[in-house]
Amino acid sequence: MAAIGGLSVVGYVLAVAATAPDLEGLKPADKGQSSVIFASDGSRLGYVQSDVVRTVVDWKDIPVDLRRATVAIEDERFYKHDGVDYNAIVRAGVRNLESGENLQGGSTITQQLVRALYIKDPKRTFARKIREAKLASELEQEHSKTWILHNYLNDVPYGTVGGRTAIGVEAAAITFFSKHARELDLADSALLAGLPQAPSQYNPFRNPTAALERRNEVLSQMAENGFVTRAEAAAASEQPLGLRRGTRYTQRREPYFFDFVQEQLIEKYGVGVFRRGGLKVYTTIEPELQDQARDAIAGQLPYPEDPSSAIVSIDPSTGYIRAMASSGTYRDQRFNLAAQGHRQPGSAFKTMVLTTAIRKGVDPDRTSYTSKPVSLDLGEGAPPWEPETYDGSYGGTMSITSATLRSDNTIYAQMIMDLGPKEVRKTAEMLGITTKLDAYPAEGLGGLRLGVSPLEMANAYATLASGGIRNEPKAIKRVVFPDGKSEDLGEPKRERVLSDGVAYEVTQILERNVTSGTGRAAIIGCPAAGKTGTTDNFNDAWFVGYTPKLSTSVWVGYPSALVEMHSVHGISVAGGTFPAAIWHDYMLVAKGDDCDSFPLPTEPAEFSPFFGKYASTGSSTSSGGYYYGGGTAAPEDGSEIDDGTDQDDGTGAPDPD
Repeated sequence: MAAIGGLSVVGYVLAVAATAPDLEGLKPADKGQSSVIFASDGSRLGYVQSDVVRTVVDWKDIPVDLRRATVAIEDERFYKHDGVDYNAIVRAGVRNLESGENLQGGSTITQQLVRALYIKDPKRTFARKIREAKLASELEQEHSKTWILHNYLNDVPYGTVGGRTAIGVEAAAITFFSKHARELDLADSALLAGLPQAPSQYNPFRNPTAALERRNEVLSQMAENGFVTRAEAAAASEQPLGLRRGTRYTQRREPYFFDFVQEQLIEKYGVGVFRRGGLKVYTTIEPELQDQARDAIAGQLPYPEDPSSAIVSIDPSTGYIRAMASSGTYRDQRFNLAAQGHRQPGSAFKTMVLTTAIRKGVDPDRTSYTSKPVSLDLGEGAPPWEPETYDGSYGGTMSITSATLRSDNTIYAQMIMDLGPKEVRKTAEMLGITTKLDAYPAEGLGGLRLGVSPLEMANAYATLASGGIRNEPKAIKRVVFPDGKSEDLGEPKRERVLSDGVAYEVTQILERNVTSGTGRAAIIGCPAAGKTGTTDNFNDAWFVGYTPKLSTSVWVGYPSALVEMHSVHGISVAGGTFPAAIWHDYMLVAKGDDCDSFPLPTEPAEFSPFFGKYASTGSSTSSGGYYYGGGTAAPEDGSEIDDGTDQDDGTGAPDPD
């Protein structure tokens, strides 16, 4: 009967093998690897989270003990057969036919590799085993034993911990021992070698007793096959499991920026490429600036009950995001305030109005408005717009420059009406604001329906710092794919949106705002330009400023936009207080040795006659071929400047900066 059974199995094997595809016609499964994201200095920020963790390692980084342990427990005749142990298959086949159960055991390492790379059928059947055997024989004809064992050790699953399956020896070593594969000793190697046959059953975190017994079984097999002495095996079997759950694949530096990069990768390449992994992503972020940003925030707002803060820094010449940091911890607050937080910018948005005026040819020093109570007709049955100054006092007639340094709401409201809200919106979009704007008058004072992010504000001001060239903000410089090919994403996407003369005129005024206006707390001893911003009831406070080489926005507020900052360290939080101080502390270090002046323009701004409905024009004069409306220039000594408080809510209420 045994002979008849054996002949039947042989016939069945030959029949199934005849219908199996050839190896050359199959494409190996893409196992992928864990994607890793790097900072600009090459240091690792972390691994992209997925259901599988895998890192391919070179043959030289796999310990000899681990290679031998695997052969001893999985396939002791590995170096003797040609990919298939036919005696084992026939014996298993007879048992299968006699019992009617699915085949268990009998696979060589080569067959297991074939199963991992080429066989998609999950059912454990004798027919599948035959197909594996045919492909395994072909694989052994094409590749060396070293190639086969190396690929096996990089592709076999070792178990699931924390919802992530460790594929390959490197991921397994990190997962179970928090060390690299090359650092495994004999006992470690024996434990890992015993896992692939039944990863769940032998999982040492879940079943330490079973794992220990399995490890010692592997050690015994190694001694039986002459890979180690019995004394070495006995000594290793006396060692504890030595488990240490690795966090390498789960720990991430700069988690807010990390999430931001992940979102960009998915948007660029799609979910499929992202999930398959194996990407090496090189970013623009500078760890030193990240540390300095957090230090600056903590230095000014050290207490748990203090409001939150976010900082974004952009290189004006490239659009590279150099810093994206927030206060608090990722565990407590996973919302990225720096990139996703859309808050009211207050007077920091007046820069859009100022830039609109100058690009429209309005001379800021020679064109005057009157600071006074105003009731502005919005038409179409809308109630009049009646913005006020912070303290209810008015400065009379003054230039646009002086009104900027005072952050006078009433003058800026009149400017918005003269220039047109749509023109202000156009300027904001030209500079880099991407949030949808509605082009209603109060937007120019910072009353945005959807708010704006620190990232957008830093980029908009970076356009001024670069002399009117807008760069697309970039977080990723280069992506390397699993096949070694790479894509350069760091090439700046530039567009000139303003003449350098217009940008220079705006910068000159914002420089004076730092030295003698509402931004005096941001003085760093080097040329810098910037603007403060605060919203009604002190819900949000900003300072956005730049040097020739770095544009930085600072936002301060509570995560809930409804919480007011009336008493933080005994004061109400305005843009000229904590935001400007944080900007100062950060930029003092972040600027490095850069203390250059803003470069003179190659194309000076041109000014034309301007007679707005609300502008005071005085007598017409001309100078240098340009027309200047009448008015008074802002004082150089800052005598007209207030105490650094101006308040906008976008609906007419005062704005303390």
